[in-house]
Amino acid sequence: MSESLPAPPPPAPAGVIHDIGYRHYDGPRLGRGHAAAALAVHSLRGVFGLGRTARAKIIPFVLFGIMMLPAVVSIAMMAILQERGVRYTEYAIVMQAIPAIFLASQSPYTVAPDLRFRVLPLYLSRPVTLWDYVGAKLAAMTAALFLLTAVPLTVLFVGELVVDMPGAVRTSEYLAGMAGALALSVLLAALGVAIASFTPRRGLGVAAVIAFYLLSTGVSTAVGRVLEQAGDFAAASWAWLISPFFLVDAAVQVGVFGMDGSGPGGYPEGVGVAAAIMIMVGLIALSVVALIARYRKAASR
Repeated sequence: MSESLPAPPPPAPAGVIHDIGYRHYDGPRLGRGHAAAALAVHSLRGVFGLGRTARAKIIPFVLFGIMMLPAVVSIAMMAILQERGVRYTEYAIVMQAIPAIFLASQSPYTVAPDLRFRVLPLYLSRPVTLWDYVGAKLAAMTAALFLLTAVPLTVLFVGELVVDMPGAVRTSEYLAGMAGALALSVLLAALGVAIASFTPRRGLGVAAVIAFYLLSTGVSTAVGRVLEQAGDFAAASWAWLISPFFLVDAAVQVGVFGMDGSGPGGYPEGVGVAAAIMIMVGLIALSVVALIARYRKAASR
């Protein structure tokens, strides 16, 4: 009896197409504006650590809590001692280290990941343009800084209304403080994001932004004090403008609203007010131009 032949191997499996439910999108096309707004909101949430790990929320919320302390103390002073505490127009200047640390720690987040992982061409492959992308990032950082500086002012103002201090309510000073907070937020956001955009590493971005703050503040204080000691108070008034915080105080709160200066010395008067405003606007414009040039180069890679 002959041996039986081995069984033939099983046939190779044939390819199968599965219908997993993909459908063509038939809804409304929301366009560039909605895409840019969504990017700005996403970036703003990320600055405060929302949608990220718990560790990412520690620094922004701790800094926000510290920024609120003078407002709480001032309200307590008004309620218990019937005395006003910190002025609205000097709030951000007295607490300037906190917005500076916030800017240094959070502005690299808005730009570093996209540069490091080279996903910028993916954003620009959609209707979002380079200007939309830069505008969304700047808007997110500006909004974050404005919340950091304006919320304590508003809480302090509401506290003053509730306590009902004797005398007129400092409404004009509050409005000047809010205008100063907005101008400061725009200037710091433009400078911080522009500086942070030149490195894809967050650590280097943090160091670069904080170094800029320390250098500008240190040079402003040192030069201003030396000139005052030499008796040249006119030149010293210009030296204070080296600091972004004193620059905004001189241009907006003193120059536009006529409030008392909150810096360590006097500011230039007359044409100096227009010069301070032009310097502030020029720094913002220069930062935006630098951002556009930086991202145009990054998008071409």
